[in-house]
Order: sequence, then C-alpha cells, then structure tokens
Amino acid sequence: MEARAKINLTLDVINRREDGYHNVMMIMQQVCLSDTVQLVSGSGDGPVTIECSHPQVPSGGANIACRAAQLIREHFNIRRGIEIRIDKNIPVAAGLAGGSTDAAAVIKGLNLLWELNMDMREMMNLGKVLGADVPFCIMGGTALAEGMGDILTPVRAPAELDLLLVKPDAAVSTAWAYCNLDPAAIHERPDSPMMIKALEAGDRPGIAGGLCNVFETVIPVHYPEIRDIKETMLRTGALGSVMTGSGPAVVGIYESREGAEKAAGCFAGRYRDVFVTRTFAG
Repeated sequence: MEARAKINLTLDVINRREDGYHNVMMIMQQVCLSDTVQLVSGSGDGPVTIECSHPQVPSGGANIACRAAQLIREHFNIRRGIEIRIDKNIPVAAGLAGGSTDAAAVIKGLNLLWELNMDMREMMNLGKVLGADVPFCIMGGTALAEGMGDILTPVRAPAELDLLLVKPDAAVSTAWAYCNLDPAAIHERPDSPMMIKALEAGDRPGIAGGLCNVFETVIPVHYPEIRDIKETMLRTGALGSVMTGSGPAVVGIYESREGAEKAAGCFAGRYRDVFVTRTFAG
C-alpha cells in the first residue's frame, strides 16, 4: 500500500490542555510523496515482525506501524502473524507524518487483508489511539484539524499544487518544539477560514499567501537553515513557502512542476532530502 506524507498549510497552537497536550487548529494536506508498505499474513499463530529500508526507523514495538498491527490483532482477537515491510521514501523526523502514515497504511491494509469490514470512522478511531496524525493519514485529502489534531473536517480542494519539499539534515523533536514555543512571541497566526476559502476556490496565489506555521517563531532560531531554505524557494519562484509540522522540512508552492524541478536543482547538492511532488486529493 502507498503511505502518503502530509504537509501543513497552516498550523496554529491554541492553548495547552490540562493533560499536557495542546489544542491546535491547522489545515493538513496529503501529498504524493509516499512510503510503500507491504503486509504478508501468516497462516497460523505468530508474531508481528517489521523490516524497513531506512536504518534510523526503529524495529519491534518501538515502531508505530508495528504497534498498529498489534492494536488490530488485540481489537479483533486475532493471533495470526503478520510481516510488515516498509520501503521508506518519506524523510524521518521531518514533520511529514512518515511514521503515522505507515501506521495508517497498516490499519487500512489489514482491514482489507483480514476482511475486517471496518468503515473509515472505525479505522480513524483506532488510529487515534496511536497518534494524533494517524486519523488524518487514514482519511487523506485535505482537512481542517482541531483539538489535538484528531478532530477532522474534510475540505474540498480542487486545485492540484506543484510542490518542492526540502528537509535539512537536522531532526526536530515535536515535544521539544512545543516546550519551547512561547505564545507571547507569536505575532502572526494563520487565518484558517481564509485558507479554506482559497482551497475551495482553487486560488493558488491565495493558498500560497495564507501559508503560516506558528512554530516558525521558534524552530528557525535554532535551525537557521530553515529560514535559508524558505528564502531560496522564494527567490527561485515559489509563490509561498512554509515549514511543515514542527519541522524541519520546508514546502514551497510553485506555478508548475517544471518550476519546482528547476528550483530543486538549487538544493540538490546541499541536502539529501529534496523532493518534487504534488498535492493528493485522496
């Protein structure tokens, strides 16, 4: 199965919850960049095993895709073994939901392989147990995300956007990003309702102009490469650019795939993870 990455067109942190997590409001968009997840079911009792092409991806119970398979087995009282094989293309620790989308692919794949007959809502509810991004990765497309990011409202977005994704070598901890976010330092917040109108109208300049992520008040201070990448994207023709999630990957919206590919050449010698891709409607 294809496990597609997500980007954030907007990301606002509303407040800190009593349980220590945060309420957010953000617009999430699935893109064509993807991992490939293969599932092989055993014929009898057996363990969950996982293989991944990326050396930094953990194995066993530390891997969220493995935990997704265990969750399905426990929920449906299934003891059958399962082999998970992940061909990793999405950068790790990038703000692109690479682990969450692999877990989502396992849930959707086992639903088909084991004929569990779960509908979308049932799969999303199971995914929520694993992480806030997993329900969106199951649903896909474009959505307004609220609460901890798990309350999703689909958004109609007819325009396909040509994108350039660049991830610097740094890895940013989401927990660290939230701990270091100072609400008093946030002087610009995204206008998600305006972004939704632009998406529904297929207004590319409006979409590009509405890109905003409040984590850009803290992350680029410690990782100046992010600011440099954004500035280079804008110099090379991007309509707009924004850091996705808690970073450090940066996305630029271009007029065409050709424009994105030309701009990618400015980064290819400096960064390992440079991708030209498009939005995916689901």
